[in-house]
Amino acid sequence: MAVIVRIPTTMRPLAGGNSSVQLEGATLSEVLTNLDATYPGFNDRLFDETGGLRKFVNVFVADDDVRYLDGLNTAVPDGETVSIIPAVAGG
Repeated sequence: MAVIVRIPTTMRPLAGGNSSVQLEGATLSEVLTNLDATYPGFNDRLFDETGGLRKFVNVFVADDDVRYLDGLNTAVPDGETVSIIPAVAGG
């Protein structure tokens, strides 16, 4: 069974215009690796030069921010939803 990855509006062109996609992966790292393998270009938008998540990108597994879980090693059960949410700034 796959997991569902919700794609934010600003990144949908990378995913062929899809608002969500289904991918395989037992951990967040595996899911995001498969996301970039299927839809190239996501790694540049999600990861910094050290391989960590960019500061302005928030990723949730279910309703939990992965920064407060196990980061990229966070388990993603079959059928779960991963949400990519870019930070919003402005005045």
